[in-house]
Amino acid sequence: MSNDQFAFIGTYTRLGSEGIYTLRLNGETGELTQVSVATGLENPSFVALDPSGEHLYAVSETSAFNGSGGITAFSVNRSTGELTQINQQSTGGPGPCHLMIDSTDSMVIVTNYSGGSVSAHPIASDGSVGERTEFIQHVGSSINKNRQETAHAHSVNIDKTNRYAFVCDLGKDQVLTYAMDVANAKLSLFSVVDEVAGEGPRHFTFHPTNQQVYVLNELGCTITLYDLGDDGSLTPVETVPTLPSGWDGENTTADIHTSPDGAFVYASNRGHDSLVIYSIDQSTGKMTFVGHEPSQGNTPRNFAITPDGKFLLAENQDSDSIVSFKREAGGTLTPTGSTIKVPAPVCLQFLAVGD
Repeated sequence: MSNDQFAFIGTYTRLGSEGIYTLRLNGETGELTQVSVATGLENPSFVALDPSGEHLYAVSETSAFNGSGGITAFSVNRSTGELTQINQQSTGGPGPCHLMIDSTDSMVIVTNYSGGSVSAHPIASDGSVGERTEFIQHVGSSINKNRQETAHAHSVNIDKTNRYAFVCDLGKDQVLTYAMDVANAKLSLFSVVDEVAGEGPRHFTFHPTNQQVYVLNELGCTITLYDLGDDGSLTPVETVPTLPSGWDGENTTADIHTSPDGAFVYASNRGHDSLVIYSIDQSTGKMTFVGHEPSQGNTPRNFAITPDGKFLLAENQDSDSIVSFKREAGGTLTPTGSTIKVPAPVCLQFLAVGD
């Protein structure tokens, strides 16, 4: 059976791309080839698959939907990787940048970065996305006057119990936990964790087996480990840097993922243009520095690790490239030699190639 994966790439059309690109990753060699492009969307920067792999959802990071951004639903051809548009809806706020589908394929939650808001939408049986059933406006700011002048909801992640949605708000320096009412596609605020002022929480990843999460702070260039309670509560444990000691150039972080076996956590640095690697203590979740791997390009945005943990693909937004790395036993990364040109890549989601 083939281990090949489709890789769906969200991009910025404002920087010259055509839309959502479908690539194919050779599961044995890590080689990348382009399959198709879904055109007609403005800035489909972030994409997410539903758990069935039958539908893909993309934000339009604009304000073109009557002053708001949009969300578009696609059906996925599991054999060819081609996308067919189903419908579109407004997210209610400008600049949506992240979204997530719950484990029952019943609702999608979107974070609107520019507007500092969160919206929720029901999903129909045909995969179409409905009009929003929830809209929550964040209010607040923090100490960085250039980046934290107002709320900026940056990402949403749903826990494995499908009960809680965690939203990182870079502008408020907070991680907000929302209780989910999946049947009605509604959200209610459950708890709030205040980060250190100026850190700017951006992205969030779960440990695959343990009750821990890792929050990537864009402005502070740090990773914060939290213990995750059964009730959705977050308790901070430690914070580690993403940059090498003594490096004083400009940098912001972008993406974070744990390896499928939970042994390592990776995060991307934009400016230092690297992936930082930490090993994870399986009993405590604490991190030990392993090293930095150059991203082989400029401004590594998101990246993704194949489900089998064998390869990592890094997207270099400002050099229009996606670079394939092989993951070694010690968590380090070795370039496979395969690099593919994709204009302004932002997001990457894997789906196993179907029959």
